[in-house]
Amino acid sequence: MSTPSDAEINSIVGEFLERRRESIVADWSGARFFQGTDQEQAVLDGGEVLTGLRRAVVAGDGDKPDAAGFADIRTLLQALATQQEHEADLVSQTARRTSALKASLLRLWHEEQLGDGAEARGAAVLSGAVDTLGLILLDAAITAGRDTIASQREQLAELSTPVIKLWDGILAIPLIGTLDTMRSQVATESLLEAILDQQAKVAILDITGVPTVDTMVAQHLLRTALAARLMGAECVISGIRPQIAHTMVQLGIDLGDVVTRARLADAFEYALGSLGLSVRPDGA
Repeated sequence: MSTPSDAEINSIVGEFLERRRESIVADWSGARFFQGTDQEQAVLDGGEVLTGLRRAVVAGDGDKPDAAGFADIRTLLQALATQQEHEADLVSQTARRTSALKASLLRLWHEEQLGDGAEARGAAVLSGAVDTLGLILLDAAITAGRDTIASQREQLAELSTPVIKLWDGILAIPLIGTLDTMRSQVATESLLEAILDQQAKVAILDITGVPTVDTMVAQHLLRTALAARLMGAECVISGIRPQIAHTMVQLGIDLGDVVTRARLADAFEYALGSLGLSVRPDGA
């Protein structure tokens, strides 16, 4: 008897997956791979994953993550991945999840008792296909984790750059911590939106909480000041401490015609004056 070809093995495995579908899905629905969903949903998800895996196997693409069969279920796998994105060890957790699916498949496959080496070759095809599922799940979990971190960083950046109304027509934005490109962009956008909404005439950038000012930080400040000016508001930079002033001189940083003040209070006083206002004690 001739040895089955790869295509024939894939066809045999595909027929097995369809014929034993009910048993496979029943086993899979209780596996950790589908944790976080109720039993009914787990059965539906298991059936959908099995359909995609079978399509990839029959096409001889069980080891290709970009195969059409896996593409059909990628959205589902991404949804399942979000359930494990916060786990400490994604690699080992994903391996445990996929090993349960693989063990169930291989147990049922070995019950077929095929000869001529077909059993071992079919087992290898099934193992490879499930491993590919694991790779897709792991990649989706890592991507989801990165997206979550990026979103949290953006939210933190927004929270750390609030725009404060000090007076009618006067806004202030206190900058705290390292001023990187992302935070600078968030600060600029928040300030410009506030200038437009409140028709502000003076915007104060307070850098008291910025530990150091280098050339990059100075460029961020100048760009923000220029953007505010284009919106019709004068920009004042406050919080220039002696050590920062010394550093800026050493680096040759020139803030141009941007008004600077040592303290926020001084900048506020300047802003009031530019609007023709002043604060005096009662009776003065």
